[in-house]
Amino acid sequence: MSVRKTQLILIFLIGFILGNILPYYYPNLSLRAYRLNADSQPHLTQPSSTNQPNQPDMRLFWQVYDEVKKDFLFQDKIDKKKMINGAIKGMVAALGDPYTTYLPPKENNESKIELRGKFEGVGIQLGYIDSKLAVIAPLEDTPAFKAGIQAGDFIAAIDDEESLQMSLPDAVDKIRGPKGTKVKLTIIRKGLDKPLDIYIVRGTITINSVELSFIEKNSKVIAHLKLLRFGDLTDSQWQMAVDRILEKQNQNPDKFVGVILDLRNNPGGYLDGAVYVASEFLDRGVVVVEEGLSETRKSLMVNRQGRLINQPLVVLINKGSASASEIVAGALRDRKRAIIVGTTSFGKGTIQEAKDLGNKAGLHVTIAKWLTPNGSWIHNKGLTPQIVVFDKPEAALEMDYSAINQKYIDEAVKVILDYNNNYKKIYEGNFN
Repeated sequence: MSVRKTQLILIFLIGFILGNILPYYYPNLSLRAYRLNADSQPHLTQPSSTNQPNQPDMRLFWQVYDEVKKDFLFQDKIDKKKMINGAIKGMVAALGDPYTTYLPPKENNESKIELRGKFEGVGIQLGYIDSKLAVIAPLEDTPAFKAGIQAGDFIAAIDDEESLQMSLPDAVDKIRGPKGTKVKLTIIRKGLDKPLDIYIVRGTITINSVELSFIEKNSKVIAHLKLLRFGDLTDSQWQMAVDRILEKQNQNPDKFVGVILDLRNNPGGYLDGAVYVASEFLDRGVVVVEEGLSETRKSLMVNRQGRLINQPLVVLINKGSASASEIVAGALRDRKRAIIVGTTSFGKGTIQEAKDLGNKAGLHVTIAKWLTPNGSWIHNKGLTPQIVVFDKPEAALEMDYSAINQKYIDEAVKVILDYNNNYKKIYEGNFN
């Protein structure tokens, strides 16, 4: 049997698109992939002897298992597979590390959807508004968008099942489904007198990793490059965005003044992706350092010729910036390549190895720390921006999402427009 093992540096998302839960509330992992072969599937066996050195005595486990199976009153509720999965989860949880987790087959598959960038569903970002299940936004050109679903719609029922007591993951699970099948959403919309039933045919949804726009301010042009994750589609989408930035710069060489790399709410992804992105802005040197068992260290270096080496650069971060996005921001800060603007990041400084086990289950195991080029470990502390957007975090509580977002953008634009002076104040030297 082939066992796939993947090193990770990401924040674990449960049902990202179709439910776009604020990702930084669900920490877990992401890094580079490799494979290895194993001859047999792991399984539980009752040990024949308790005298084996360094082996736990499993007799008590099997004694409890047999007693429950024999005497439990509600025999119809005994699910052997659930019991074994629960036991394995408990064993892993006993390590006390929230990032080391056992994932049964369904959860393991869901954990990969975010990185794959594709799934079958309708294309809705779900959340809660006033404690009610609601549409945060439909993704453009998806079945939900074409069916007329609107941002702010309340979802009262899914296939006639009321959503009032439904958790977000449950709602995600019910709305997702195979391409070509239908789902009925009962919508409550402001301005309508009664609920509206909308039938949507599910399709294949592609989640973009990269979004690019251009900001014009004071007759200057700034690229706003938003990186949403470090997944399977990121590298190709990134290169297309960089092509557009360079085209815009060549068209307006006197007006183009810099790039805003927006890593807000980016939960992470493959470490290879973090090194790839950081290498776009650095000409050489260390991007990140791994520290494993026995405190052995390995430096991961710039690994390609970047195309945005000389442009003024601001990196936006917030509490939702984690893992791989913190690696990029930390590298660009330590290497004095960018000005970091925003609020303190999440603080995820460990590396997990993701293994595919038998029956499509998965195991994520913490195997190392990662450090910034200068040797800083930001775990549980986060990266502190050099220019803080909200001096008093409580001020943001009185603002809606669009106003908060605009404040970050406005601050980044202000820094870019006076980049040399800002750079000199922070790094006590001239940019370039």
